[in-house]
Amino acid sequence: MATIEATKANFEQLIDENAFVIVDFWAPWCAPCRAFGPIFEEASERHKDIVFVKINTEAETELAAHFQVRSIPTLMIFRDQIILFAQPGSLPKQALEDVIGQVREVDMDQVRREVADEAEHDHGCCGHDHGDGDHHH
Repeated sequence: MATIEATKANFEQLIDENAFVIVDFWAPWCAPCRAFGPIFEEASERHKDIVFVKINTEAETELAAHFQVRSIPTLMIFRDQIILFAQPGSLPKQALEDVIGQVREVDMDQVRREVADEAEHDHGCCGHDHGDGDHHH
């Protein structure tokens, strides 16, 4: 499957419904992005089990802002809705292959445990009630 152009409308669905998604944040005016395009496209042909998504940061400013994309191209890799890799800059073909290989090897059960642990220990974050009984009304 070749690359999919993602928009705010379909992005969440793409992430939710696919276990392995690689996102290329790019823009038409960005020369490194255009150079990276064919490498990304070629990888998408090689790895049929991965969804390769391109997000045009010019058109999808909200998505770019949401992921705090500061420079393009930026590559982000999601597995099971968790970002495992996020790095600005174009990658040569072999480096992209290496990254995909590394992310493939990741033990997602381990990652999920770590994410759960972080959520448990992160009291200062989002005002979630951790049920520790100190309700102030």
